[in-house]
Amino acid sequence: MEEITTPENPTENVNFQSRINLEPLLESINTIKQELGTVIVGQNKMIDQLLVAILSNGHVLLEGVPGVAKTITAKLLSKTLNIGFSRIQFTPDLMPSDILGTSVFDLKKSEFEFKKGPIFSNLILIDEINRAPAKTQAALFEVMEERQITIDGTTYVLDTPFLVIATQNPIEQEGTYRLPEAQLDRFLFKISIDYPKMDEEILIIQREHLLQNQGKLDNIKTLLSSEEIKYYQALVKQIIVEQNLLEYIAKIVINTRENAFLYLGASPRASIAILNAAKGFAAIRGRDFVTPEDIKEAAIPVLQHRVIVTPEREMEGITSIEIIKQILESVEIPR
Repeated sequence: MEEITTPENPTENVNFQSRINLEPLLESINTIKQELGTVIVGQNKMIDQLLVAILSNGHVLLEGVPGVAKTITAKLLSKTLNIGFSRIQFTPDLMPSDILGTSVFDLKKSEFEFKKGPIFSNLILIDEINRAPAKTQAALFEVMEERQITIDGTTYVLDTPFLVIATQNPIEQEGTYRLPEAQLDRFLFKISIDYPKMDEEILIIQREHLLQNQGKLDNIKTLLSSEEIKYYQALVKQIIVEQNLLEYIAKIVINTRENAFLYLGASPRASIAILNAAKGFAAIRGRDFVTPEDIKEAAIPVLQHRVIVTPEREMEGITSIEIIKQILESVEIPR
């Protein structure tokens, strides 16, 4: 009887090469992480989520108490990118025209001319978004969703990439206006920033001491152009997602609508957001395909601001994050 021989390594003839060339993207992402790491201590999860938001072409809401580097992180990120940057400080007396722009009468031409507002840029930092009243917040609805502005019957399409990073303080309530659900739904992620740990706190103090007269942003290098960002965004769209994982996303989102602890579940926009974010997480991990872990990693920052806990459960101290974690544990993971 003829002897059957098998190779020592049964997978030696199998080609595991990625079907999408992610090497340039990975190199750029790691370089940006290193650059941000020269100033930002810890917060690796937040940095990953911000980078995924850029790759997924989504907006971010940063929530944390004052002094945890929300604003400085956005400014640092903007400096690593060779794109336009605008910072808008939201205040109770801020008007929509202060953001979008306004028509000014030109005496020489005897006609109105539109003067563009600070929203006409690529990366917009909105500081303390919950300090502006509802009509000013509503001015962002169209621009955040459709990347365009309609004023006096004329539509102005914004340049791409276009990303809004907004900050808010969850503790201070005086002089603030709660963001409406329609506004929150336009943010891809809500990222909650915690206090640093003891060793991180010491490192922050040490770095500040060593800076002397230097600014935090002085030595940050510009690493990515707008063309490269757009190319990487298109590349991430091609990440492979199996049919059973699409169904897994749908089950998670539908479960939020049927959960007895939630007064409001997530919309189909949340399903699309989880899909796009999961592709982003797969890309920064060097994979050209999405896994259930990518979907789980995307679910909490995508869903936590889109669902509303019932008043009874809220009084018991149960948070939306805890309920989302329970849902993720209850929905069967595809094999």
